[in-house]
Amino acid sequence: MSDGMFIQTRKSLRNAIFTLREDAYDSSGADSFSAKSLHADDLKYTRLLGRRAIEVLDNQKLDEGVYRLVLRDDAIAKTAAPAQFVNLYSPDSTTMLPRPFGVASVDGDTFSLIFAVIGKGTTEFSELKAGDTVDALGPLGLGFDISKPAHYVLVSGGLGVPPLICAAQAIAKNKNCKVTAVLGYRDNHFADSFMKEYVDNVYSISNAQGTVITLLNELEQENHFDFNGDLPIVVLSCGPMPMMKAVAHWAHERNVKCQLSLEARMGCGYGTCVACVVDTLEGRLKVCNEGPVFDTERLGWE
Repeated sequence: MSDGMFIQTRKSLRNAIFTLREDAYDSSGADSFSAKSLHADDLKYTRLLGRRAIEVLDNQKLDEGVYRLVLRDDAIAKTAAPAQFVNLYSPDSTTMLPRPFGVASVDGDTFSLIFAVIGKGTTEFSELKAGDTVDALGPLGLGFDISKPAHYVLVSGGLGVPPLICAAQAIAKNKNCKVTAVLGYRDNHFADSFMKEYVDNVYSISNAQGTVITLLNELEQENHFDFNGDLPIVVLSCGPMPMMKAVAHWAHERNVKCQLSLEARMGCGYGTCVACVVDTLEGRLKVCNEGPVFDTERLGWE
């Protein structure tokens, strides 16, 4: 295949993905959508588009060891569902495995990632500058189902906040929804300003003050949640495993639907290597392509 034919093929695939999204919006009658309905087709087109070099537009330090990377790629920016992720590849050929990062926001043909520096690979990404390129593959995974009007309660801990910012951005387009964000941090509240662009209320807490469960209980006591109202309450959560299990238990006690975006060490990112399995009531499932989002009922977390 010539270079010209390859470029045209990639453009055709991108157009097909955008058409799928537009059809989903039209059929739902709203700007929110269910990632489940598009996942199989999205993954097919993502893998056909393949790993590719994308442009770095900005790299901002948000906190000690925490960065926000802004990148340009129309296929990712225009098709990524909340909680889907992107694999970034190190320029060092000795670093074999990519690093998965949840999409934090989208804007036109650009998108952002928020990540912590925890090793060699993420150190390299923290040093990227505007004008650089980095190899990427995405979007990958199965995102949150935000297709129905609801009071969405977004609960995150630490670096679990990026997919919830993306969820808030998408939900904000549906005027029939209400959104509350409950964010937990080790120390500095580095993501509050991004979340406040999209949600009705942001409540955050640091480890010294308590946990996200502390905040949820306080909000419940203040009658912030109408468990019998016209809008059903749906919890979306991402963060450390102990925190998400506590959130799942909180939701179960109140008969509230809860979707969790799980974090796992991954290899390929699209289901081939089976490195990221999680135990569920349906057996062992792969976080990368059968998740990362799972309903708590499937996990058996109560």
